[in-house]
Amino acid sequence: MKPAAFTYHRPATVDQAAGLLAELASQDGRVLAGGQSLVPIMAFRLARPAHLIDINRVTGLDGLSMRDGQLRIRARVRHAAFHRPVEDGPLGALLATVVRHIAHYPVRLRGTFCGSLAHADPAAEWCLVAATLDAELVAISTRGERILAACDFFHGAMQTALLPDELLAEARLPLVPAGTRFGFAEFSRRTGDYAMAMALAVLRIEGGVISAPRLGIGGAEATPRRLAVAEAVLTGERPGEAVFRATADAAAAAIDPLIDGQTDARYRRELVGAMVYRALIHAAAQETRA
Repeated sequence: MKPAAFTYHRPATVDQAAGLLAELASQDGRVLAGGQSLVPIMAFRLARPAHLIDINRVTGLDGLSMRDGQLRIRARVRHAAFHRPVEDGPLGALLATVVRHIAHYPVRLRGTFCGSLAHADPAAEWCLVAATLDAELVAISTRGERILAACDFFHGAMQTALLPDELLAEARLPLVPAGTRFGFAEFSRRTGDYAMAMALAVLRIEGGVISAPRLGIGGAEATPRRLAVAEAVLTGERPGEAVFRATADAAAAAIDPLIDGQTDARYRRELVGAMVYRALIHAAAQETRA
């Protein structure tokens, strides 16, 4: 199938983009950046926007920067920007590891980090990263700027806190302290398919015990999130198979699993447990970075 008819707009500035959204949001106006999420659902006519606002030539929405202890990712930054570490610390290595799991290479050349967050697919890797690291997300409109915490941003599958006339202009990830370890694990039926479950573990090992763990899961529930109950199992413990198994069991029991025609709740929980365990094993085995 082909998309339904729409009117195409190409703003040149942030103010123009915000103005078009203010005018056209009520007429089902949508933002187009990479198009790797929106265009396929338009092709199947699951979405029929009357207006597309293409931000690919908007000045000020491109580039990465580091300021105030954060990596700031603007709305036009592609997935492919992270194929190599964008900073020398653990965060750069984490992003370079996760990006390899996103779809296929051609998709990563066009799709955008912020576009993935705005689409809020439960199986999106960047959504899991944002939730686990407690990212700040910057929305803009003709009313000004609004900063949202990642924990408040995802409202459900394909649902966010963005208002119809708001553009997700920037994602801010905290720079991870030196010595932080991370592990990422994802299960999909085929390489490049949507994740059925994934886990991201971020932690430090100090004095032989685990401190400040962050454990996020995605793909298994309607939204990505940190699992405080599983993090509590890790805190203050020595890394090892027993505590990692206990953490995996706690994570599996804590989720509200997505269920479909091919996946029941028990299977989804088992996948979560397996991904959490693998992520923790990878994190514990990792050499720390300065």
